[in-house]
Amino acid sequence: MHPARRALLSLTAAAALLGSAGAWAGQQMYEPMAASVRAALHAAVSDAGAPRLMIADEVARERWLETMSRRLEKRIPDRNYRTELLTSVHYEATRAGLDPQLVLGLIQVESNFRKYAVSSAGARGYMQVMPFWLDVIGRPDDNLFHLRTNLRYGCTILRHYLDIEKGNLFRALGRYNGSLGKAQYPNLVRTAWERDWSWAPPKLAANTPLAAN
Repeated sequence: MHPARRALLSLTAAAALLGSAGAWAGQQMYEPMAASVRAALHAAVSDAGAPRLMIADEVARERWLETMSRRLEKRIPDRNYRTELLTSVHYEATRAGLDPQLVLGLIQVESNFRKYAVSSAGARGYMQVMPFWLDVIGRPDDNLFHLRTNLRYGCTILRHYLDIEKGNLFRALGRYNGSLGKAQYPNLVRTAWERDWSWAPPKLAANTPLAAN
């Protein structure tokens, strides 16, 4: 078998295990940063606004929540908790300038939606955030197992890495996982994102007032 074909099959097999195998158990690496960057990160995680679905159209908003809730049901049977988690994911991802479906794919790879997941490196929660970030950002008392706190940190950190890498998602995901330059983790996240969490908003009917204007 051609080596490239063998590598593709190995990646596909690994991706197929995501739904049942659990956390990827990667880790972010501590890197010195300017005081201004620390201040910006501190401000980003200090938001106290109530999470909400950041979708203007009511039909699209309800359809997104229902679709994602159905996909998540086997992992999180409690509907109310699924709604809380999905609403928080959408809010935190959107405010960080991230695609919420990408974040759902990352959570699937990192923790398989296990709130209290802990990696061998000590990363915690849904988005497997390393505890050193609490001191870096200046909020040592934050609880990384708290649903929204974990999502807020994870989305803020990924946004930070995207900014460092000038929008290069492949490299940003590598930094997030502590495997910069290696393809396996970014490919796993992209596979989960595109296979399990892809989303296209409903199209407006041709005879609706908005479509007619």
